[in-house]
Amino acid sequence: MTTSKASESAASSSAGATGRPRLVSARFGRRSRSASARRRRRSSSIVLLFGLLATGVLWTVLAPGGNAADTASANEAVRQGKLLYSQGCATCHGLNAQGSTEGPSLIGVGAAAVDFQVSTGRMPLAAPAAQADRKDPLYSQTQIDQLAAYIQSLGGGPEKPNLTDEDLNDADLAEGGELFLTNCAQCHQAAGAGAPLTYGKFAPSLSQATPDQVVEAMRTGPESMPVFGSGQITDEEAVAVAAYVRHLQDSPAPGGSSLGKYGPVPEGLVAIVIGLGALLGVCLWIGARQKL
Repeated sequence: MTTSKASESAASSSAGATGRPRLVSARFGRRSRSASARRRRRSSSIVLLFGLLATGVLWTVLAPGGNAADTASANEAVRQGKLLYSQGCATCHGLNAQGSTEGPSLIGVGAAAVDFQVSTGRMPLAAPAAQADRKDPLYSQTQIDQLAAYIQSLGGGPEKPNLTDEDLNDADLAEGGELFLTNCAQCHQAAGAGAPLTYGKFAPSLSQATPDQVVEAMRTGPESMPVFGSGQITDEEAVAVAAYVRHLQDSPAPGGSSLGKYGPVPEGLVAIVIGLGALLGVCLWIGARQKL
């Protein structure tokens, strides 16, 4: 009996002695894991902070230029363009440029189409016709730019080119001539004098076309003209064509009078009228002298 109690007492004392270290070890393990988790969270926060700082620095260095003044100027141009549109264009093209029975939609045509049509005086259209004629523009260039900015804001589209003399002088004139003769001369003639088409339409003369208008016409395809996208004619090639058209406008006629650059028809007519007329006059003069 005494021996049994002694053994129980020893067992309990042994269990107590071994239980405390296990409890301390478990608590120490939990504290270590908590400390490790806190260190990981701090490390993640530091990495995230440095990542945000690096992103901010890269954005500051590499972001495209621009400032609030530019944005305000663009917004003001769009606002003024909307007012001009409401006054002079909405009757035919709809209040929101969605089009109507009187005029097509302008959403997606881009600033290039607006600049071409309005700067050449074709729009606003005074009365319906088979084709709009070129005439003096009704708007100033500033107003045209505002109208173009408004239409561009509606659905994008080809933007207005801004070619400089340097761009035209650096263009490949020979390549521009080849492209013009291949793609344009069938309608506009080799000298750019224009020609009649079908159903009352015509390819207009290019004698007054500016380089910007040449590129705009190629990109937007006004009237019966097809659209020449960048996949068919690149931007550099389009500039070369514009340079060649300017060369046609500025180059003198090697034979004297150009006769409107309409080709062999007026030249043949002049040869017949003047040549045969002169020959007939000489014959009559000779006949009159023989009678005397």
